[in-house]
Amino acid sequence: MNSIAAAEAGMIKPKISRVPMRCQEPAERVRNFEEVALGYNLEEAITEAGRCLNCKRPLCVGGCPVEVPIPAFISAIREGDLAEALRIVKSTNSLPAVCGRVCPQENQCEGKCILSAKKNPIAIGRLERFVADHFIALEREVSPASPPDTGLKVACIGGGPASITVAGFLGALGVKVSVFEALHEAGGVLVYGIPEFRLPKAAVVRKELSALASLGVEFRTNWVGGKTVSVKSLFEQGYKAVFIGVGAGLPSFFGVPGENLNGVLSANEYLTRINLGMAYNFPAYDTPVYKGLEVTVYGAGNVAMDAARSALRMGAGSVRIVYRRTREEMPARLEELEHAVEEGVILEELAAPLRFEGDEKGRLRSVVLQVMELGEADSSGRRGPRPREGVFRELPTDLAIVALGTGANRVLIEETPELKLNGRGYIEVNERNETSIPGVYAGGDIVTGAATVILAMGAGRRAAKAIAERLGLLPA
Repeated sequence: MNSIAAAEAGMIKPKISRVPMRCQEPAERVRNFEEVALGYNLEEAITEAGRCLNCKRPLCVGGCPVEVPIPAFISAIREGDLAEALRIVKSTNSLPAVCGRVCPQENQCEGKCILSAKKNPIAIGRLERFVADHFIALEREVSPASPPDTGLKVACIGGGPASITVAGFLGALGVKVSVFEALHEAGGVLVYGIPEFRLPKAAVVRKELSALASLGVEFRTNWVGGKTVSVKSLFEQGYKAVFIGVGAGLPSFFGVPGENLNGVLSANEYLTRINLGMAYNFPAYDTPVYKGLEVTVYGAGNVAMDAARSALRMGAGSVRIVYRRTREEMPARLEELEHAVEEGVILEELAAPLRFEGDEKGRLRSVVLQVMELGEADSSGRRGPRPREGVFRELPTDLAIVALGTGANRVLIEETPELKLNGRGYIEVNERNETSIPGVYAGGDIVTGAATVILAMGAGRRAAKAIAERLGLLPA
């Protein structure tokens, strides 16, 4: 009987439980923006790596959108060869320190681990983070040999995770990649959306982006796709392919009365001011940000958790997440939800905003909530929310943060009418992430709608392979 069959039959059990990760204590961390999770040390990483069964048919790899050779890098950690472990990870993943922190491993690689049946999967994300952090701390990069100069140029519009993946893949093949970013700093959601306490910018994001310079990747900031740079102009400049990874940053709202009151913000704006604008680091940075004492956050995904936890750190007296279903249905990562509750975020379950109320000066003062209940399960087994007729309640709030997801920003789309869109207004691509324009590829949120960092990176990897085949650098 092989190891997978034995594990599934319950005959193989890891000798020890999953090694926990140390964190700042809730009472301490809620007063600062320093990273909450502190990572593994060498002893902890080797111990956790030693739990891996080294399956002959590793299901974990199939759960990774960027196809990291997971058993191989874990084996290298177990043997103490950290340089080899990082080389293996970086053979497919340009951002291991980022992915180790923010990817939903529980639904991907770790969710496929055969030990997950015993609720004790290998901590793949933590190990990936450990090996990347080890070399960041040493200020040393483990890179492959310098790629050959092919004389080919490819452009990426948008500087988020999908474009970074394209740049890393093609740069390693000797292609000169230029990444055009609309903001003053590259990284996309990594820098404007995810808070410092989950993903440090200087210590992690900028270090991983700077490592791409050795591959000849060039980041050009303050270039707006559809305004200061266009698909057509890039081909005219000699670029042989263009990848569109501009994200989907148009915020969504409820459309209920009172959303125009002072104090009702999108999570996009709120988090961008705090993260990219460094508003949390006052007085070193004086970016204005709306501070509330009684904060309500609408939505229950990772963005909602980020906004709620940021509001606490910005000095709110109380923060409530308002959600029309229950805690069990919340789509946020379990770890982020647990951290939020530990820090004092209150969950207002089975409630949806009916209207926002303001004072005579147009300032938000309360929200009227429709009380909900869960109805019958649909074909997927999920119970849908429905209003309890005539049952309402009112909450005081002076800052409402709406985190309902985002739509496609149409600046580049309108400038490029040849791009075929799907029914939701996102760019339509085939299985190779090719668009309706020859030589133009797209991936990430501008194709899927708001999704995870790792799914955007997976799209970037597929597109990069297709571009490399188009340029004759890989066999078709």
